[in-house]
Amino acid sequence: MEAALIGSVLSALATGLGAVPILFWSHVTHRFRDILLALTAGIMVAASTFSLIPQALALSNLYVLTIGISLGTITLMLLEKFVPHVDLDHSKIFKGIDSKAALIIAAITLHNLPEGLSVGVSYASHNTGLGGLIAFAIGLQNAPEGLLVALFLIHQKMNKFKAFLIATLTGAVEIITSMLGFLLTSYVENLVPYGLSFAAGAMLFIVYKELIPESHGDGHARSATLSFITGLLIMIYLTEIFS
Repeated sequence: MEAALIGSVLSALATGLGAVPILFWSHVTHRFRDILLALTAGIMVAASTFSLIPQALALSNLYVLTIGISLGTITLMLLEKFVPHVDLDHSKIFKGIDSKAALIIAAITLHNLPEGLSVGVSYASHNTGLGGLIAFAIGLQNAPEGLLVALFLIHQKMNKFKAFLIATLTGAVEIITSMLGFLLTSYVENLVPYGLSFAAGAMLFIVYKELIPESHGDGHARSATLSFITGLLIMIYLTEIFS
């Protein structure tokens, strides 16, 4: 329980860590952002395919895995449909519209909920190293998102510290769903493989739907591809060491 709480807090607050640079400057290059997003995508793909999916299969079978991944994918699809994940860096229609800014913040917050669930479920599994690995992967995914949210708010003429605080809070909601996922799967043993599969489906959806397209949107596809492979190898290396 304590490890799950610490891991979920650190993973969630990585959103705020990613926003720290805006306290010192309010601009980052597209190249840096794309490299960071692609690195995160590689880490999340490796976490899903080399950690979550094998662990789910070890505890169940292909049918359970298919159901869990499908549920994770469908959940994220529904969130995309009803609460669109706005591309903060490219969107022009929200500049100077406070109500829309609030809508964007709410949308990002809702999108963070399944990510927190992934961390909690991973800590509830029998693999003691899995929770830390998934918390690490989700934390890295949160960092560039926190940076983009904070930059967007600064462009809305918001105070830097306030923008940093709000960006941090959008990730903090993950702590709630993380603990919910941990408690639920801890007390209902048969839910663990479903939860692991759900987490894998949600993470893969985020990678293919958001991280990879965004990392290739500004003409830095080659750098992003190399960064993706680097992230993949880093996570495989960590999996081999800690699993």
